[in-house]
Amino acid sequence: MSDNTTDGGRPGRRAPLVVAAVAIVAAIGITATVVLGGGDDRASGTGSAPVAEVSGGTDPAEAATVLDRPFAKPDLVLTDTKGQKFDLRERTKGKPTLIYFGYTHCPDVCPLTMSNIAVARKQLPKADQDKLQVVFVTTDPERDTAAELGKWLPAAGDPSFVGLTGDFSAIQAGARSIGIGIDPPKKEKDGSVVSMHGAQVIAFSPTTDQGYVLYGEDTTAEQYAEDLPKLIKGENP
Repeated sequence: MSDNTTDGGRPGRRAPLVVAAVAIVAAIGITATVVLGGGDDRASGTGSAPVAEVSGGTDPAEAATVLDRPFAKPDLVLTDTKGQKFDLRERTKGKPTLIYFGYTHCPDVCPLTMSNIAVARKQLPKADQDKLQVVFVTTDPERDTAAELGKWLPAAGDPSFVGLTGDFSAIQAGARSIGIGIDPPKKEKDGSVVSMHGAQVIAFSPTTDQGYVLYGEDTTAEQYAEDLPKLIKGENP
């Protein structure tokens, strides 16, 4: 599901979560290949072209979608909340990693997602908490400076979470490489800003460094808490 609300919470255009097709075909015993996308064709061209292929199936009652064609980790070098360069692949190599693309002015989905993961993380043993990497990449880098991310993330999620900002085109390309569609923030006539982005969390294995599990925006803290111990080991949830 794409998060495309305005700063004031006014609903914007919503786009379908195409990955739901995986669960549907799995439920009837069919293996299929679908295209995972995001955004809205009416807003820009980013939602119209194939983003990435996902094949496989999952139990539709479960929060996680286990992918049998995992994603390579995005090749991104951005700026963290301390103003330092952060090479995503290098800094998270061999570590269980959750990656989410969102923005700090989001009125609902982004802070809820970060909060749910933070609540689940706190239920882990201390050693596992230290292993888990949670990376929040802004889709609104013009407003989400390193300093802004540094203030927002500890409040919305957890001080351990990594916040990244940088060039929008690089961020957009990195998101699309793992099936997340995002559009440039759009300023409306009333001065509000509409941001459209895929709201999925991708889990990367510490053993392969590939993104092999996907979570939608409706995933609860309890569901994350149940799955995290397995994700930290690189196991299927």
